[in-house]
Amino acid sequence: MWGMYTSRTKLWLVQENREPQTFSLKFKRAEDYPIDLYYLMDLSYSMKDDLENVKSLGTALMTEMEKITSDFRIGFGSFVEKTVMPYISTTPAKLRNPCTGDQNCTTPFSYRNVLNLTSEGNRFNELVGAQQISGNLDSPEGGFDAIMQVAVCGFGWCLLYIYAPSRNKQIGWRNVTRLLVFSTDAGFHFAGDGKLGGIVLPNDGRCHLENNLYAMSHYYDYPSIAHLVQKLSENNIQTIFAVTEEFQAVYKELKNLIPKSAVGTLSANSSNVIQLIIDAYNSLSSEVILENSKLPKGVTINYKSYCKNGVNGTGESGRKCSNISIGDEVKFEISVTANECPKKGQNETIKIKPLGFTEEVEINLQFICECQCQNEGEANSPDCHEGNGTFECGACRCNEGRIGRLCECSTDEVNSEDMDAYCRRENSTEICSNNGECICGQCVCKKRENTNEVYSGKYCECDNFNCDRSNGLICGGNGICKCRVCECYPNYTGSACDCSLDTTTCMASNGQICNGRGTCECGTCNCTDPKFQGPTCEMCQTCLGVCAEHKDCVQCRAFEKGEKKETCSQDCGYFNMTLVESRDKLPQPNQPDPLSHCKEKDVDDCWFYFTYSVNSNNEPIVHVVDTPECPTGPDIIPIVAGVVAGIVLIGLALLLIWKLLMIIHDRREFAKFEKEKMNAKWDTQENPIYKSPINNFKNPNYGRKAGL
Repeated sequence: MWGMYTSRTKLWLVQENREPQTFSLKFKRAEDYPIDLYYLMDLSYSMKDDLENVKSLGTALMTEMEKITSDFRIGFGSFVEKTVMPYISTTPAKLRNPCTGDQNCTTPFSYRNVLNLTSEGNRFNELVGAQQISGNLDSPEGGFDAIMQVAVCGFGWCLLYIYAPSRNKQIGWRNVTRLLVFSTDAGFHFAGDGKLGGIVLPNDGRCHLENNLYAMSHYYDYPSIAHLVQKLSENNIQTIFAVTEEFQAVYKELKNLIPKSAVGTLSANSSNVIQLIIDAYNSLSSEVILENSKLPKGVTINYKSYCKNGVNGTGESGRKCSNISIGDEVKFEISVTANECPKKGQNETIKIKPLGFTEEVEINLQFICECQCQNEGEANSPDCHEGNGTFECGACRCNEGRIGRLCECSTDEVNSEDMDAYCRRENSTEICSNNGECICGQCVCKKRENTNEVYSGKYCECDNFNCDRSNGLICGGNGICKCRVCECYPNYTGSACDCSLDTTTCMASNGQICNGRGTCECGTCNCTDPKFQGPTCEMCQTCLGVCAEHKDCVQCRAFEKGEKKETCSQDCGYFNMTLVESRDKLPQPNQPDPLSHCKEKDVDDCWFYFTYSVNSNNEPIVHVVDTPECPTGPDIIPIVAGVVAGIVLIGLALLLIWKLLMIIHDRREFAKFEKEKMNAKWDTQENPIYKSPINNFKNPNYGRKAGL
């Protein structure tokens, strides 16, 4: 993964003048670096659907990782929980099948190594496909036990039951990039939780695998987070926590405690696990963080980084570089300083390596504790308080029994109670505030491992490193720590100089600080008017606007009328008012102060005009036109005459329309009658019911002869 150009160096450290020795390390990200990946999965019942997707992970992940490296191996392990109450149910039936209903689950176990690291993806699919879900009682799982065993069971023999060696086949970590993927949907138990099950013996950090099962889960407590960090770092294992959204916050906090670790969001059924692993690997491999072995007493080390794109870092930031691509080279300057000489003058060794990788630099330290000028010293020199020492290399080396910068005190005086009294503060029993030694009645303050951290003061009561911090920096990086109190740079205040006096962030859109409705405190608006809120106090859900808000007060003060006429002096004295003759005399928008032009109606339905503004002293200023514009009253007679005339005209128009319609209707009826008359046909035959009024009768005797 990383190419290291310097592997061993020798430094000569001069103690007398504390001269730092500096050397450089260069790192370059290598291509096609071998990778070992061990997939550690929670097999409690809630991960049932996840197991189905992981069964085909081997070949699929092999295919994806071939794009990164040609030498990739994968292994698999699983965990559930300690096999004691109250973590699992210990009834015989539940030990055989801890799941409820018709679910067929395997016997609970703490940790099982299913597959050693192998390059056979099909073998991974085959063995993982044969796994079964198990179950437990509580929500947190025993994942820390599993992580510990994965970290320490990589090589060599396995220690079983404390001292009995067992030749179990190990996980098989190689001396390459080592990734541990920890997959779960629950929290974790840690050191101390074992007491619930009567387990009080601390975890010993050793391998206890028997037949690929963790055999001492009932004997040793869970490991602590610090213990895990130590073992993961010792074995150069980088951890990827693949957890569900619900536990993201928990594992992100854990990530901050474990160097070279990453957290990814696991979908509900682990369908995105391959992409999660690829993304986490790219994130981890693009960052290098240097760590060193324990420093010898009196030796300090400082780092300075020269990273990509001209990004440099010092202090703790000087230990790392980020966003490094394949082929990129970064440089570190490392300074080592000896503040005192080791006992017996023996040489020391420091090892420096990048976290998560096995490459390291070994530094051999050889101390120079005496200078050549010591051979030219003047014994019993008068410069050393009446000859009580040897003056050499510009300083006094005191004779036995004498002490002090100029050998002015005897060791008897140093230990006397009277001398100690000069080194105690008033009403205090602490000598030199416990931060120094009393020598000849004067405090000589201790030196700290970090030479930039200094005790000072007559009684060593002051220091420059115990001031309040903000964002992890002393005085927030915006001040100087003097005697445990921050002296802030200009434009900053507060106990940790974390309060900016810059009001730019408080400026509202109208140019006022906090919209004139609050105070700017540490670059943030504190709205004093409860109706207003937001970053600049401009948001108001119930406000009527500037004009409507001040209308009543302007009306009562300018014209002595309105709703606030009776309480005007009490409620409306908060602004300065000026009367002007006309609207043209009102202030115009080109003035420096923010301005609002208002037009409102008074109680008499007259319009009055005013402006509202706030000056640089945050004082409201109101200008009012002294004469309202009232509309003239209506002329009644023309209105009445017009209304009457209108009614008459409308009546006449309606009559004319009615008359016209009647004429049209009559004409249509007459025309219809004439048409029907013309079309009528009269029958000339005799009426069958007609009876003539004339009757003819014949006398039967008419025409007979007279003789008869």
